[in-house]
Amino acid sequence: MRDEANRPEDLRTRTKRFALRVIRLYSALPKTTEAQVMGKQLLRSGTSVGAHYNEAVRSRSDAEFISKLEGGLQELEESIYLMELLVESGIIKTERLEGLMKEADELTAILVTCVKKAKQRNRKK
Repeated sequence: MRDEANRPEDLRTRTKRFALRVIRLYSALPKTTEAQVMGKQLLRSGTSVGAHYNEAVRSRSDAEFISKLEGGLQELEESIYLMELLVESGIIKTERLEGLMKEADELTAILVTCVKKAKQRNRKK
């Protein structure tokens, strides 16, 4: 059994909470074209992280598990990039996104660790 499968509720909860925070952020964005375009992209990427994690937990092989987690990592990277753009373009203040960006960084570190462990386990087989 995968190490990560022993703690799915914790990461499921965190990724869902992350998605809900992204949804609330999107709702609070200005209605300018720029803010809405970036916001919709962030909405898609930020809410799909948890979906990728849930798919990984239900995967049938280590290869599928790794693939799903790596998909979640790509979505996190996109989310971080879009949040940086929102701040650097002056659409939203840094302070408003600090907590969300910190959580994105922490989720990234966790998923990277999960992928590394799964790859090591795969090599030993």
